[in-house]
Amino acid sequence: MSYTVSRVQWEQAAPLLKNVREQVFVYEWRIPKKIEFDRKDYFANHVLACHDKTQEPIGTGRILSSGEISRIAVLKDCRKDQVDKIILEKLFTIAKEMELKEIFIYSPLEIIDYFRQYNFNTTGAVFMEAGMPKQKMTCLLEQVTPAKYYLSH
Repeated sequence: MSYTVSRVQWEQAAPLLKNVREQVFVYEWRIPKKIEFDRKDYFANHVLACHDKTQEPIGTGRILSSGEISRIAVLKDCRKDQVDKIILEKLFTIAKEMELKEIFIYSPLEIIDYFRQYNFNTTGAVFMEAGMPKQKMTCLLEQVTPAKYYLSH
């Protein structure tokens, strides 16, 4: 499958971004809508992956000016195609354009070891978000290792 990942603005692309995130986080992961969609969406830099042939949205992610990467979602049928990896690489590019020094993600506990392989380190205490135990993981942008990535909320 071929697809294109583009930087988009919330105001123009919200229906497409919401569609993907609802399918993944609300229906699949059972995260309440009021938690999934927050005010940060209006200020974030978003990326949207679309299938080249159908132009249907298949994935999304966002990065905030604070360096927080979140809301990375890829439709179930497209996960084998490494769309999440390309979304993250696009978010890393945006982080560099924003001249960020450090990026971070709130990782579900079961995949902390996975992110450690890519130079993300745990920091702070474990906390609960949407009924899921998570921990903050940080990485200096210059030390990010491009590789396979896991979906993250």
